[in-house]
Amino acid sequence: MMDFGPVGIFVLVVTSAASFLLARWLSKRRRDSKRERERQAREASDSRQVRRARERRRAGR
Repeated sequence: MMDFGPVGIFVLVVTSAASFLLARWLSKRRRDSKRERERQAREASDSRQVRRARERRRAGR
C-alpha cells in the first residue's frame, strides 16, 4: 500500500483545488457562451419593429 507523507497530501490537495477551480471556470465560460448564442438567436428572430424599439431604448439610456 502507498504511504502518503505530508508533501504528498499537500500536492493532492493543491491539484484537487486547481482541478475544481478550472472546471468551474470552464463551465462558466461554456454557460455564458451558450446564453449569448441563445440571446443572439432570440434577437435574430425578433421582428423589425421589436428590434427598432430595443435600439431606441438602448439609445435613450
